[in-house]
Amino acid sequence: MHLNVNQGICAILATMDKNHHIWRIWATALHRWGLQELVASLLEAAGPLTLIGAQVIYIGQPILDGMMPDGYLTVLTDVLEDDNQRVAFVNCLREGT
Repeated sequence: MHLNVNQGICAILATMDKNHHIWRIWATALHRWGLQELVASLLEAAGPLTLIGAQVIYIGQPILDGMMPDGYLTVLTDVLEDDNQRVAFVNCLREGT
């Protein structure tokens, strides 16, 4: 696979994993609202506390499922539980869309 050097990390990740298209949706919304840096900083600072956040989402899943599109909760818990995904999402937020 040949990638253009000018492609951002989100574009590269989107080709690698089917869930990263959801990251792009979130990043676009957070940039529009001016919250991308706040969310990125919170994700970085929370460290191991993100695991507790993922557990809270699992507990609230019956209620939250009706509020979010299919697959979004799974992607969110994956980001909160997996350090590599969290770092990549933070980079995606800071890169811009």
